[in-house]
Amino acid sequence: MTIVKAENVGKFYETGTVTVQALKDVSFSIEAGTITSFIGPSGSGKTTLLNLIGCLDKPSSGRLDVGGSNVLALDRTNSAKFRGGNIGFIFQDFNLVPILTVYENVEYPLVMVRDTPAAERRKLVLNLLEAVEMADQSEKYPDQISGGQKQRVAIARALVTSPKLVLADEPTANLDHKTAYMILSLMKKMRDELSTTFIFSTHDPKIVGEAECIYTIEDGILTGQQEKGAANHA
Repeated sequence: MTIVKAENVGKFYETGTVTVQALKDVSFSIEAGTITSFIGPSGSGKTTLLNLIGCLDKPSSGRLDVGGSNVLALDRTNSAKFRGGNIGFIFQDFNLVPILTVYENVEYPLVMVRDTPAAERRKLVLNLLEAVEMADQSEKYPDQISGGQKQRVAIARALVTSPKLVLADEPTANLDHKTAYMILSLMKKMRDELSTTFIFSTHDPKIVGEAECIYTIEDGILTGQQEKGAANHA
C-alpha cells in the first residue's frame, strides 16, 4: 500500500522581491512499512520535503497524498489532527519542551493528542525510555542532559504513539555509534511488528544502509532513486 505519493510537487518561498524555489516538480511514492532515506547536500530541499509530508507546510504546486489524505485539502485544524493521529516527528534540533522533564516530554503526545489513560501512558513511556536507555534520566529537564540524550528523548517521544509514519531529520546526528545502532534496531523492530513507515533526511551512512529506497535531492530536484529490494513487512 502506498502511504506517500507526490506528483510534481513544488515549493516556493517569497523573500522580499526574490522567489526561492525549494522544490521543483518532485514526484515519488513510498510504500507503507518501509524505510526510505532522502539524501543530498545541505540546502537541497530535504527538510522542506519532510515538512510537506508531515503537514507542517503545504506545497505551492502539484499534489501530495499522505496516508490517503490530500495535504492541500487539509486546513490548519485538520492538518494538526492528522499529524497527531498518524505522524511522529524527530527534529534535528530536538524541539523538547524545556519546562517538562524527560518523562513528561515523552508523555506529552499521549496527553495532548491521544488522551491515553494514565496507567497506559506510564507503561508506554517507561517502555520507550528503557528502550532508548534514558529511564534513569526520566526526572531531569532538557537543560540537564547532553545533546545525544536529548536526541534519544526526542526519538522516544516520536515513537510513543506508535504512529503509522515517522519523519526524522538527521535522527542520529547527535548519537554515538552504539546508540545510533540501538535506535535503528528499535525502529526496524517497529517497522517489522507494526508496519511503521520511516522516512529519513540524512547524511548518515548507517541509516542509508538500512533504507530500502534512497532518493537523492539536489537543488530541489529529485535526481536519483535507488531501490534495495524492500521486503513486504505488512
